[in-house]
Amino acid sequence: MKILHTEASIGWGGQEIRILKESLGMIKRGHEVLLIVQKNGGLVEKAREQGIKVYEVDFRKKKALFLLFKLITICKKEKIDLINTHSSLDSWIGGIVARICKIRVIRTRHLSTKIKAGVNSYLLYNKLADYVMTTCQEIVPIIQRQAKMPSSRVESVPTGVDVLSILKKKDAHKKFRKDLGIEDHDFLVGMVCFMRSWKGVDDFIDAANLTKDTPNLKWVIIGGGHEEKYRLKAKELGLENLIFTGHLENPFSAISSIDAFCLLSTAHEGVSQASLQASLFEKPLITTETGGLKEVCIDKQTGIIVPCHSPEKVKDAALFLKQNHLQAYSLGKNAKKHVEKLFSYDRMLDRIDEIYSGLQ
Repeated sequence: MKILHTEASIGWGGQEIRILKESLGMIKRGHEVLLIVQKNGGLVEKAREQGIKVYEVDFRKKKALFLLFKLITICKKEKIDLINTHSSLDSWIGGIVARICKIRVIRTRHLSTKIKAGVNSYLLYNKLADYVMTTCQEIVPIIQRQAKMPSSRVESVPTGVDVLSILKKKDAHKKFRKDLGIEDHDFLVGMVCFMRSWKGVDDFIDAANLTKDTPNLKWVIIGGGHEEKYRLKAKELGLENLIFTGHLENPFSAISSIDAFCLLSTAHEGVSQASLQASLFEKPLITTETGGLKEVCIDKQTGIIVPCHSPEKVKDAALFLKQNHLQAYSLGKNAKKHVEKLFSYDRMLDRIDEIYSGLQ
C-alpha cells in the first residue's frame, strides 16, 4: 500500500517519534510511506534523514482551503491508498480529502485526554475516519461512546519498543552514575521525560525534598523541556539529593543506571516510551495511573501505583523499594516480561499491518 501520514504538530516528542517508527516499520514490510508535515516541524528532517519523502505545508486554519486542494493534488499525484492523520487540523483536512478522493483514512489519537463530545467528535472520529487507533486503552470506550463508533472500528495499538535494540544500549551505566557522583550503595530514583507541567515534575521534586535527609537515596531528572523553573525550585529548596541531566540524545545508559523509574503524569499520557524502556532494563516502576501508565505499571506486580499530586506516597514508594531489594528485583523482572509480551515493536507493526489489510 501507499500510505500518507499527515501531522500538523511542529514539535518533536512521543507523537512524532511514533509516526516515524511506524513509518520505518511499514517501509521494511514493503509499504510505501510519505509524510505531509507542518513546515519546519520536528518530523521533517528526522524523516528525510531516513529517506522518507516529506511534503512541508503550512497547517493553519486560515490556510485550510488551500491545504484541502494541496492534499487532493498530492493524493492524486502520488496515488495514495490510505491516509493516516494524527493531529486535529490535519485530521479534519485529511478526512475530508480522503472522502473526496475515495481513499481509506485512519485517525490516530495519541493523547489520553477526553475528546470533545457532540457533533465535533462524531464527524471527526466517525464520518471522517474509517478506523481509529489510540495509543492507550483508556480513551477507547470514550471515543466509542462520544463518536458513536462500533468496537470493530476503534482499538488501542500502543507504541511498541524494539526490545533487542534497546537492550544493546545499556553500556556505560556505571560511568553515568560515577559522573553524577552516585555511589554503588546509593538508591537512585529516576524520572525520564520532556519536562512539562502535567508530567508531575513538581511532585517528583517535592518527594525528593521529603527525603533530603535520607542517607543514600538520590533522585535524578533526565530530559529537557521547561527545565529552568524546576532547577530554580530545587535550588530554592536546597536539594543536594536531586540531579538534573538536561536533554540526552541517547538516554539508555541513564535509564539503565537508575534503581527505580518514576513518572507522575497528571494528564495526556499514553503508554509512556520511557516506562517501557525502563521496564526492559528491569527497573521497578513508580507511576500514577494516568492514561496508559497503568497498562505498564501494574500495582504490586511491575511497580507501585501512586495517586496524582501525592509526593508523600512517592516518597513512601521509593523508600519501600530501597529497603526491600528482593521485592524491587521481582517487580523489575516482572516489568520486563510484561513489556516483552505485550509492547514489542513487532507486535505493534503486526497489528497495524492487519488493520491496513482489513481496510483494503
